[in-house]
Amino acid sequence: MLIKLFSGDLPRSRVLSALLLLILAGLLLAPFLFSGARPLNTAATICVYIVLVASYDLLLGYTGIVSFAHTMFYGIGAYGIGIALASVDEPTWSVALAGLGLALLLTIVLAFVIGLFALRVRAIFYAMITLAVASSFAVLASQLSDFTGGEDGRTFSVPELLSPGFSLVENEVFGRAIDGKLITYYIVFFGCLLLFLFLLRLVNSPFGRVLQAIRENEFRAEALGYRTVVYRIWANVLAAVVAALAGALMALWLRYVGPKTSLGFEVMTDILLIVVIGGMGTMYGAVVGAALFILAQNYLKALMGQAAGLLSGMPMLAAAVHPDRWMLWLGVLFILSIYFFPIGIVGRLRLRRYLARRSAG
Repeated sequence: MLIKLFSGDLPRSRVLSALLLLILAGLLLAPFLFSGARPLNTAATICVYIVLVASYDLLLGYTGIVSFAHTMFYGIGAYGIGIALASVDEPTWSVALAGLGLALLLTIVLAFVIGLFALRVRAIFYAMITLAVASSFAVLASQLSDFTGGEDGRTFSVPELLSPGFSLVENEVFGRAIDGKLITYYIVFFGCLLLFLFLLRLVNSPFGRVLQAIRENEFRAEALGYRTVVYRIWANVLAAVVAALAGALMALWLRYVGPKTSLGFEVMTDILLIVVIGGMGTMYGAVVGAALFILAQNYLKALMGQAAGLLSGMPMLAAAVHPDRWMLWLGVLFILSIYFFPIGIVGRLRLRRYLARRSAG
């Protein structure tokens, strides 16, 4: 049953299995393990970024497509549900689903059109086209202030079931009120879990095998009779749809949508960093990479502040770990991860397991 659930793609490493179980348990039980808004917001962000990065890895790691338009589809999903709920006085599920449906329709059309560019251009030229399209969309979203809220974005209300004032039961469960915020978190968690399992199934299907063949040698795949352009377009569309759904879940969690949180190039750079840290061509790399990167983003500064306090007697060391330099140390950690894990953390763990079994055999 477990093998079928994971589409036959098991971690194949005890360390990786333990790490994945720890992340899954932490995300599943986060509302009951931690108090305050920040830990829950961090956990929800990790859930969304796991799916967002995994969908991008479908393009980069499995198909060999370098695209900079992924955040555009992520933003379309967020804006679709955000604008729909902000445009009505009383938010309902039907309005949210209508906005999501229109966003997915626009996503499919744009992803198909962008995918058609693969007929004529390859590699860096295709990447530049996607960057231009994504930049144009971000500028358009910023300028249409009456519709999108411009640079300030738009806040919106959610259906009553998800509102903070809603309470499913009167008594607390394990010290936690079952309110709208908790329900929203588990919608995000289980929604992301289903999307991740879908991507895991996709890359381990015959379709996914063809994508990997295209990545390794496109001309050989064509010689075997596969219409590689069709597969590349399908990969682009499927990755875009999953990214749009991730954006919708993030907007539902934040109750806000704006160009900085949904369309900014910083989001794209974060995706690229996480893919490299976790390991390209491994869906589990998205899980490990997203968890480590988001935790570092949210808590490295606080940890450095505590370290600076402990080292107050040594001014030079205290200045080196001052919280204002947290971005510098985040960059150092990234460089070290690339140096010690050139094929990503998951790739390294799987390789070590393979070499151990080979030497034992």
